Amino acid sequence: MVVFMKNNASEEEVEAVIKKLNAFGFDVHRSSGVSQTVLGAIGVSPGFDHRIFRGLSGVADVQRVTEPYKLASRVGRDTSTVVDVDGVKMGGTAITVIASITSLESILQLKQIEPKLRSSGVSLIQGTVLKPRTSFYDYHGVEEEHLMLMHQIVDECGFKLMLEVSTSDLAEKTANYASMLLVGARNMQNFGLLQVLGEINKPVLLERGFAATVEEWIMSAEYLMRAGNTNIILCERGIRTFEVATRYTLDLSAVSIAKSKSHLPVFVNPSQGVRLRDHVRPMASAAIAAGADGVVIHLQNESMNVTKSVSEALNLDQFRGLIEEVKQIGQIIGRT
Repeated sequence: MVVFMKNNASEEEVEAVIKKLNAFGFDVHRSSGVSQTVLGAIGVSPGFDHRIFRGLSGVADVQRVTEPYKLASRVGRDTSTVVDVDGVKMGGTAITVIASITSLESILQLKQIEPKLRSSGVSLIQGTVLKPRTSFYDYHGVEEEHLMLMHQIVDECGFKLMLEVSTSDLAEKTANYASMLLVGARNMQNFGLLQVLGEINKPVLLERGFAATVEEWIMSAEYLMRAGNTNIILCERGIRTFEVATRYTLDLSAVSIAKSKSHLPVFVNPSQGVRLRDHVRPMASAAIAAGADGVVIHLQNESMNVTKSVSEALNLDQFRGLIEEVKQIGQIIGRT
């Protein structure tokens, strides 16, 4: 059940509603927007009639939530969530492009491409520190001690930094240096990690597992929100199907479905989804047309020494062409 307080509801009225919900045995999760406080009531109370709360002072509306995910559900919400990543707004009318420098082997390499990234409008960089791989012999990223140096260089260039977290013991340390944390597809249902990240309360980009349904994906977001973190972005990055032309099948229908079921922003990673450079640009454009709030694009600087497969990574000229196309589509559908 979700209780929507009036825009002018006082703190005393909010506390009175919370106390009454607690009396019925509900756990209450409070989220406060710019003008309205929303109370999510979690639990089961046999014979409970939610309509009794509609007459309480300060209450604007009450909605039952039948989905298994209560806090992430769109039920009763007129607007979508906008996640603030150190001043960068993600969601709403904005379209965000995250540049993922997945083969970053020297932190100083970022300096070489910084001017072109800035001119393209990029504000957030995904850097690789420790990255889980299917094969033990694949490139796993630079060592952990580069965390501080990577943060310093990215900050000096004026960007925000997103880092992947794969283990609970590294979560807090990584969060000290990143503006946003990434939970990769392999860890989408690592519930111990989700619990820790929920308590840290740093913005999280949650990738969909490559064998997960949309409901399972949103339920993982619910774990984070239940632990106290409401700054969640969902990211579609391809699922496994019978198709072998691409490594994964980029499920763009999941964008529309997830946005209809949840108020959380939805991003798409077409680089992971197709793993073929020539198809990243059209899939990024299609993602924006489908309603995605942003895209994650793998980027390769030609001067880097390659130690991992970069078949999906764009060079800087290809990246700028993608940015221009995304801008044009955004203008057509009323996004910025």
